[in-house]
Amino acid sequence: MERPAVAVAAAVVKDGKVLLIKRKYPPSAGKWSLPGGHVELGERLEEAVLRELREETGIEGVVKKFLAPVEYIEREGDKVKYHFVILVYLVEGDGAPRASDDAEDAAWVELERAFELDLTKTAREVLRLLAESGGRG
Repeated sequence: MERPAVAVAAAVVKDGKVLLIKRKYPPSAGKWSLPGGHVELGERLEEAVLRELREETGIEGVVKKFLAPVEYIEREGDKVKYHFVILVYLVEGDGAPRASDDAEDAAWVELERAFELDLTKTAREVLRLLAESGGRG
């Protein structure tokens, strides 16, 4: 990877629950995370986060606000294998999620219980922010 890739993630919270997906592919395959992914060339950030949410969970959303930037960097020896700059948005959404696209599973999880799951480092970071704010971001 020559330079960091730009990605987005949706923090969808409703009634004390957060929407999580189980990643199907590397990096972090098999771990629970926020719905999200790469921003496509020419795509606006808010469009990208809603597209990724829809593709991975089938849920339509509305962006409420920008929440926080997080970074994922994975090294293999001296080489950087992955470097993502992830822009996290607080998104309003509702409904029964169905895993598709890059997601192995998708579910609403009680925010406190989510910390017991095998989470990605970045998802844990964002969930900590949400927990500190009472789930409002």
